[in-house]
Amino acid sequence: MSDGRDLPRALRRLKRPLLYVMGPAYIVAGILHFVVPELYVQIVPPTLPFRLELVYLSGIAEILVGVGVLVPRTRRIAAWGTVALLVAIFPANIYMATHGVVIEGTPGGGDPSQLVRWGRLPLQAVLIAWAWWYTQSPPEEAL
Repeated sequence: MSDGRDLPRALRRLKRPLLYVMGPAYIVAGILHFVVPELYVQIVPPTLPFRLELVYLSGIAEILVGVGVLVPRTRRIAAWGTVALLVAIFPANIYMATHGVVIEGTPGGGDPSQLVRWGRLPLQAVLIAWAWWYTQSPPEEAL
């Protein structure tokens, strides 16, 4: 049984493999903004102008940060960009949770449960922490 002192070492070992999960995940998510933009427009708060343009802009941003974190030279700035992007899109998650948004046009139905709607909010904090991890690169952890 571990007393917790091995956790940082275990996390350090996961840092590189998790990078290769995070980068492609943002790239795929960004591409989907162009493939099925109408799904994303539905969760943009209607009080915001240019909803479709915001979907495309966030798609471009997701692709850029996804590629950026995979390139050592741009990793830190892309990680900070990811943090900023996640903060910027947080209102869409709040809107989805508080307004019971049903996403029309999704396979299998687009009415997520309350657990899923509200679960997205703390998930943002996890994603922000994950991205923030790559803004930190002590010499002993150079990726």
